[in-house]
Amino acid sequence: MREYPYLDQQMKQQVEQDIMKGGALRVIYRDEVIYDNVFGYADAEERIPMGPDTIFRLYSMTKPITAAALMILYDRGQVDLYDPVSRYLPGFRNQKVWRNGILEPVVREATILDLLTMTSGLVYPGQESGPGEIMQELFDAFYAGVEQGKAFSTYEMCNRIGEQPLICQPGECWHYGTSADIVAGVIEVITGKRYGDYLKEEIFNPLGMVDTDFWVPAEKRARFAKKYIRNAEGNLVPCDIQHLGVAYQYEKRPEFEIGGAGLVSTMEDYSRFAGMLLHEGSYCGRHILSKHAVRFMRTDHLTPEQAKTYDWESVRGYGYGCLMRVLKNVTGADAGYPGEFGWDGWTGNHFLIDPANRLIMIYLKQVAEGVDQRPIHLMKQIIYGTMLD
Repeated sequence: MREYPYLDQQMKQQVEQDIMKGGALRVIYRDEVIYDNVFGYADAEERIPMGPDTIFRLYSMTKPITAAALMILYDRGQVDLYDPVSRYLPGFRNQKVWRNGILEPVVREATILDLLTMTSGLVYPGQESGPGEIMQELFDAFYAGVEQGKAFSTYEMCNRIGEQPLICQPGECWHYGTSADIVAGVIEVITGKRYGDYLKEEIFNPLGMVDTDFWVPAEKRARFAKKYIRNAEGNLVPCDIQHLGVAYQYEKRPEFEIGGAGLVSTMEDYSRFAGMLLHEGSYCGRHILSKHAVRFMRTDHLTPEQAKTYDWESVRGYGYGCLMRVLKNVTGADAGYPGEFGWDGWTGNHFLIDPANRLIMIYLKQVAEGVDQRPIHLMKQIIYGTMLD
């Protein structure tokens, strides 16, 4: 493997400047790992170095796995993307939309495709809106139930989420929220299996993803990276916040297996999943998805009206496919090629797949609220500017 000092320098600077306590970066080009390195600490207080098999919280990098899990059922004719969600989850019947404090009936029901494209109108807890505040009350009740030994199952939580008011009519706008969590509940109803069991049978075991799960057993805890957050003084300190329904600090299997944020994984495991997507559904002789399904996942599905609310600075130049961004306009984004797709995670994780160049980049760290686009832009510039020629 060749040396790439500019990438080394960039990652070292992130540790030295306290952007992260430790992290990992892998670049795969034309099926060859051309860069693979770790920096800093998995646990700075205990001086445990980041390792090649360190286990990371994925948070929203769970979402592409959930999209793939649903598309397996699509390939088998077990779900129609235009099915109303209420076909599987009764909590989605008779939904209401929040309009300045007044609840209006939905014009049409939310569909499975609305979930995959984040156009269902569902919100995340704590978002600055009436629905966000109401959803926060539901998640507060969830955590209270966990403390009392009465946690909701995936099916129960998904139905309760469906009973909360929407921020817009289904299909009216793009809005980041709990849509991927609901996909997990739909999959449980269709398959009759717990979501985590289904993922192991259909994705993790076939791909050899041996460390990807909704919890970290005792024999693997020494490899589990500590999570950090920036305090009022701007310094990174240990963080024990449990976010978006994650419970038990990953010490046991949760009742609510969260399709949008719940998984942990390693660099090697996630590389296998990304490799499957790059190869349009197959990896190392194991077939997971059809080419059609993968191409559908990486296609921008937003209408011009929906795209008006897809306005984050981090997705300039991108459209949105199935729980992933899709690069459309290179002049409006950072270094890359049209067709690149991937997603980020709440602890700063980021991955991309560039089919045109047969390129995968996976960047993992554990900083709560730590999605920082500048280091990602700089690393992409190095990759495209010095490594692919």
